[in-house]
Amino acid sequence: MWWSSLYVILGRVLRLLVLLGRDDRSKDVEIVVLRHQVAVLRRQVNRPDLRPQDRVLLAALSRMLPKASWPVFFVTPSTLLRWHRQLVTRRWTYPPTRPGRPRTRAVIQETVLRLARENPLWGYQHISGELAGARLRVPPSTVRDILKRAGLGPAPRRTGPSWSQFLQAQAAGIWACDLFHVDTVFL
Repeated sequence: MWWSSLYVILGRVLRLLVLLGRDDRSKDVEIVVLRHQVAVLRRQVNRPDLRPQDRVLLAALSRMLPKASWPVFFVTPSTLLRWHRQLVTRRWTYPPTRPGRPRTRAVIQETVLRLARENPLWGYQHISGELAGARLRVPPSTVRDILKRAGLGPAPRRTGPSWSQFLQAQAAGIWACDLFHVDTVFL
């Protein structure tokens, strides 16, 4: 790939050397013709399709010309700077990484869930301690997150009725209790 750009640059340098050997009148006529062609192309094409070799050549030639003649280019200085920024970005782009903590391994998640289901009275701390005994260091907050994602609540509530189920079961007992009393002589 680099050899093709070298070939293009070498061809343009040779053309430049041929131009240096010509007289001023023919150069001036060629410049007028080229400026007219550029004006015609600007009217027809919204955005030119430039190859990387074209960009390199335009950037190099812009360094050789004084700033007063930069309006000759169809590329603005901000475009040249943007090309440079993109080149630097491509050169120094690192492989994408996901931000934040890495995910907990699937084996650890399965172990936490198995321990929680087999031992419904164990809380986050207890499960974390059991895993530490097996040389797996998992913080209690990670255990909590794993259980929460699996739909398992804290330790005492993992089995048994929910709050609404408890209230429905106790409703009959609440109605049966004696709310009134009558004092008698013998109490």
